[in-house]
Amino acid sequence: MILIILSVSLTSLSFWYSYIMFLIMVGGMLVLFMYMTSVASNEKFEFSWTTMILIASGLTSVILIQMNDYWMGFTKTINMEKMSNLKPFFFSLNKFLNEPSYSLSIILIIYLLITLIAVIKIINIKSGPIRHMN
Repeated sequence: MILIILSVSLTSLSFWYSYIMFLIMVGGMLVLFMYMTSVASNEKFEFSWTTMILIASGLTSVILIQMNDYWMGFTKTINMEKMSNLKPFFFSLNKFLNEPSYSLSIILIIYLLITLIAVIKIINIKSGPIRHMN
């Protein structure tokens, strides 16, 4: 996570985007940590190896697809000469939507989606609230 944020901050003119992204990701991890410690404080987590192999192969295939696009060249980038009359701040935000950097945003979006699905699978809707208070 920190490497992604550092690479985003180095490619842009403004560090605000990476700062906000860092705060959002740390806040999300804190919420997940608080949730897991309050619901299952002393329980061991059991996982199946088939699920872990499936997730690992899926992540590996996504990384290989992204690297294939990276090594093939940046053919889909926007021609900056056509936008020479725009402000420099627009160029710094436009870098996040071009070919080399949009994959970082996609990876973070997929990470948040996977954590959302994991929390939904943990919650049993029929039993009411997540944790009963005494």
